[in-house]
Amino acid sequence: MSSLGVAIVRQYERGVVFRFGRIRPVREPGIRFMIPLVDRMRKVSLRTVTMPVPSQQVITRDNVSIGVAAVAYFRRVDPVRSIVAIENVQAAMSQIAQTTVRNVVGRSNLDHVLSETEKLNEAIKTILDATTERWGVLVELVELKDIELPQPMQRAMAREAEAEREKRGKIIAAEGEALSADKLAEAADVIAKHPVALQLRNLQVLSEIAIERNSTIVFPAQLMDSFRTLNSFVGSEAGAFVPEARERSAR
Repeated sequence: MSSLGVAIVRQYERGVVFRFGRIRPVREPGIRFMIPLVDRMRKVSLRTVTMPVPSQQVITRDNVSIGVAAVAYFRRVDPVRSIVAIENVQAAMSQIAQTTVRNVVGRSNLDHVLSETEKLNEAIKTILDATTERWGVLVELVELKDIELPQPMQRAMAREAEAEREKRGKIIAAEGEALSADKLAEAADVIAKHPVALQLRNLQVLSEIAIERNSTIVFPAQLMDSFRTLNSFVGSEAGAFVPEARERSAR
């Protein structure tokens, strides 16, 4: 219908009109009238475009070959420049995104690529913005979505992670043993100053064992000594009581 002098521009579009090959003012959304057979309109979508960046082999700074795939989100902000300054925005964005991803990842070490993905995304976005600004394109977001490691590297990293977990486990166990030894030393000092505390502890252990049925209780040597001490104390008290009773009866 543009050749007949009438065109409908949707809300998310802008109309770039050429009159005898020269740019005319950009047409806003709505019904737009033009000079038939003289004006030609090209509609430009301002919606955000999702562009996948295919996986490509990249050699990192520490000479590890990995596969990197990404996704980029961009939109046209200047309809005129997106037509006049470049022939095919979609193809140009695809090529420049692949090149930028390969260059940025190739300048980084593998550990940096795996741990600092957000910084790499921001670096790629900054470079793309500087390049595509003259095309009237704004890069909104770039994300590394898939990083493929070679099988030997995956196995090596798995062994490294397992060794790291074992190291942390041994350190935690050693710290627990050291803390337990300190507490036992404190308990030993308390028991040395108060022997009755050991007897109370023995009685507590016996009460815990007695809860279970059909249990065989073995008395510790310290408890038997306590019983002997108690018996001797009772015997001495009884021996002292008998002469006193005889003396009272003689009176």
